[in-house]
Amino acid sequence: MNNLPWRVAVLIPARDEEELLPRCLRSVLKAISSVPDRIRVDVVVVADSSTDRTSHIAGEILGSRGTIVSAAAGAAGTARRVAAASVLSRVATPLNRCWLANTDADCIVPSSWILDQLQLAAQGVEAIAGTVSVDSFEEHGPEVAQRFRATYLIGPDGSHPHIHGANLGLRADTYLLAGGWADLPTAEDHDLWERLMRNGARTVSTAKIEVVTSGRRVGRAPLGFARALAAHNAK
Repeated sequence: MNNLPWRVAVLIPARDEEELLPRCLRSVLKAISSVPDRIRVDVVVVADSSTDRTSHIAGEILGSRGTIVSAAAGAAGTARRVAAASVLSRVATPLNRCWLANTDADCIVPSSWILDQLQLAAQGVEAIAGTVSVDSFEEHGPEVAQRFRATYLIGPDGSHPHIHGANLGLRADTYLLAGGWADLPTAEDHDLWERLMRNGARTVSTAKIEVVTSGRRVGRAPLGFARALAAHNAK
């Protein structure tokens, strides 16, 4: 069974993301182009309570290469759960050969993003927490870039304590065993990771897998990354 090719699903929640979604999807498609043809990669965009052109733009860019699901989830965790369920309801591949790669609509993934995760998965890793960098600090004070970099700790070996739904991959069977994404508006990534750890999942936290996220001051999750970044502004 370990000789079966991987089936990969890239899961992206998006709420009113017409401005930043195009760069995200184009980076995902570039990452997919680096994957061998025998590995099927699906992209699922969940347009969560969107009132702009998020769904239309996703359909235009992805075409037959992706699925766009409209939902009124109202929470990041719920939207991620909907995305995963969309894939798992129709996948025929054994779940221990199905990989769920999660990112956010305001992110840019590197061209090796999928292959880097599959390389670790082939070694038996069941869940991966990557890191993020920030595209621009222009919405913040001049002190924020240095403060963020000084507090965003990464060990000499590349290990780190950070958990981001924007850069989290895991095996589908491990995901289901942990109970999947919870219906949380924020910190859904930390919640899932803690349950993975309690279940004894084989996890890796590595700065070698990094995505670029937006430095916007106001994000979609009420207490998410944008809020944490904004907290570095001088009072």
